[in-house]
Amino acid sequence: MQTPVLKTQYEETIVPEMMKSQGYKNRHQVPVVEKVVINSGVGSWADSSAIADTVKELSMLCGQRPVITLARKSVSNFKLRQGMSVGVKVTLRGPSMYEFLYRLISVALPGIRDFQGVRDKLDGRGNCNLGLDDHTIFPEVTMDTRKRNIGMDVAIVTSAETDEVGRELLRLMGMPFRKR
Repeated sequence: MQTPVLKTQYEETIVPEMMKSQGYKNRHQVPVVEKVVINSGVGSWADSSAIADTVKELSMLCGQRPVITLARKSVSNFKLRQGMSVGVKVTLRGPSMYEFLYRLISVALPGIRDFQGVRDKLDGRGNCNLGLDDHTIFPEVTMDTRKRNIGMDVAIVTSAETDEVGRELLRLMGMPFRKR
């Protein structure tokens, strides 16, 4: 299998630049993207066909089958019972993670209408969380087969110790952060 473009870019350009800018003495000190977690809740239309459609769409986007998440507690106001399907999630690592990140950063995010950039506020540990309203920003999704819009949360987990280092890593990978 061919090495993903973003992985090659990381090894050839990002690691030396991070070593120089952050003062690392060893290339193993440079933070890496550990995993990407994609979560999609099906919400009020949680029936078996909605779950199946969401699983099909996310597996097409991510290249692996999602796990169906179940409700941990019953909530009567939401007509939710313990054990009911409430969403799906996928955890990407390795080459599939780099491929998804590359498509997200270089194709999907710039394709959003009136896109201002991603908020540069991270979670305090160098991890970036995005919320996407519509999955049709990815080129794999065909408009004629989809039945409903699927929103998703994308969590990019890095090994960075601080937000500044995590932000620098993601900026060098091409993440389009907002201009201040």
